[in-house]
Amino acid sequence: MTIFMAASLSVLMIFTALLSGVFGMAGGLILIGVLITLFPVPQAMILHAVTQMASNGWRALLWWRHIGWRSMGFYVAGCLVAVGLWSLTLYVPDKAVALLMLGASPFVIRAIPEKILPRTFGPPQVAITGLFSMTLMLLTGVTGPLLDTMFLRSPLERKEIIATKAACQVFGHGFKLFYFGALIQQAGTIEPWFLGLAVASSIVGSSLGRLLLERLSDTQFRSWSNRLITAIGAYYVGHGLVMLVHFA
Repeated sequence: MTIFMAASLSVLMIFTALLSGVFGMAGGLILIGVLITLFPVPQAMILHAVTQMASNGWRALLWWRHIGWRSMGFYVAGCLVAVGLWSLTLYVPDKAVALLMLGASPFVIRAIPEKILPRTFGPPQVAITGLFSMTLMLLTGVTGPLLDTMFLRSPLERKEIIATKAACQVFGHGFKLFYFGALIQQAGTIEPWFLGLAVASSIVGSSLGRLLLERLSDTQFRSWSNRLITAIGAYYVGHGLVMLVHFA
C-alpha cells in the first residue's frame, strides 16, 4: 500500500467515523463501499471490521451511560445464530452483488409493511434483528440500513440509539472479523501499521462526532439520518448495476 493511498483512506476513515459519531450510521456504509472497490472482498471485510470495531467501541465508551444492555444481549444472541449458520457455507459475494445488496437493503426494509416491522423493540424483535443484521453484515460488510431503520423506528432517543447501536456493532463487526479473518482462507494480509492507522483515524473521527451530536435535536437527527441512508443506498444500487453491466 502506498503512502498516498494510506493517507487518503485515513482521511476517509476520520470522515466516516465522524459521520457515524453524529448519526450512529451511514459512515460504515460509505467506507465499506470504497474498500470493496479498492480491495478483494475478504480483505475489505477484515479492514472494515477493524476500523468499525475501533470506531464503535470508542463511541460506546463515550456514551456508555446510555447503552441498553438488555437489548444488546439479545442482539448478540441473534448474531451468533447467523454466524453459525453461514459458517456452514463460508459464502463470499463478488463485488457487484455486495454493492447491489448494500444499496437495495434500505429500500427493501422500508417497503416491508408496518405489521411485519413493528415499532416495539422487545427481546424477540431485537434477536431477530440481530440474526438478519449479521446475515447482511456477512454479505455486504454492514448491517447498516436494516439496523439503522430498526433503531430509527424505535422509541429510543438519539443518545440511546448512538450508544446501544455502537455496542451492538462492536460484537457484529467482531463476528465479521472472525468469519473473514479466521474461517475464510483466501482473505490475504493487511499491513499491521495500516491497521494501527485505521484504528487511530476511527477514534479521532468518533470523538469529533460526539461534539456535533450535542448540537442536534432528536427531530434533526432522525430526519438527516433517513436522508443519508436513502442517498447512499441509491448510489450503491447504481454502482452495483454499472459493475454488473461492465463485467457481463
